[in-house]
Amino acid sequence: MRAPDQTASRREAMLAAILRRLEGCGSIAVGAASPLPGSAALLARAKWGARVLMLGSRRHNAFTDGGRELFDLAAQGRLDAFFLSGGQIDGGANINLLGIGRYPGALRQRFPGSFGSAYLYFLVPRVILFREEHEARVFPERVDIVSAPGTSPPEIYRRGGPVALVTGRCAFAFDRASGRFALETVHPGEDAASVRAATGFAYDAPAQVPETAGLTPEDRALLYGRVAAEIAETYPRFAAGLIAAA
Repeated sequence: MRAPDQTASRREAMLAAILRRLEGCGSIAVGAASPLPGSAALLARAKWGARVLMLGSRRHNAFTDGGRELFDLAAQGRLDAFFLSGGQIDGGANINLLGIGRYPGALRQRFPGSFGSAYLYFLVPRVILFREEHEARVFPERVDIVSAPGTSPPEIYRRGGPVALVTGRCAFAFDRASGRFALETVHPGEDAASVRAATGFAYDAPAQVPETAGLTPEDRALLYGRVAAEIAETYPRFAAGLIAAA
């Protein structure tokens, strides 16, 4: 188990990697159980005024009818970015939110369920995948069940899909044409070998993998001040951890 300071460093690297993927986004939606992406979205709002819609929040959500309005907004092309995670994510950016084993009758472990993941995956142009835990069982070569596919055949209309996977060890970019991930950066304390050993799927990588650039001093001040206070309304324990790490 990592020391608390390493956990804070890992989360800060993830936030920095997600924030860079949000550059240029004017409208960002955050789903349920997403404190880390939510913090990155609120940091984007603090930096350039992005509109943030966060499910589970009263202060940072203009919706009055829950997920249905989020789906309508995505269908109208009015969302620039969204975040998805999964119990498993494979090398083709397929997500498993149902469980481990064979569906429906032989699941050894159940996950929360797909909700609207497949719908939003097809519609939002910039979907950032995230998972803080990074082990081979989480990132297998092929998920047990495809809740939401990372790519689609050419004859299927699809304007949305994955652009990156950010984990507690590294950041991958996703190439929709090849349907493969490429290792982009490794977080402090990791290297190409440690990422390879902890990843069950094949991916591309440069000869030299750079370290994930951290937050600027100005971004850190916003994160541990304004953003920590704002995210506390929805995720008080996560906010407390941010404040403790400041």
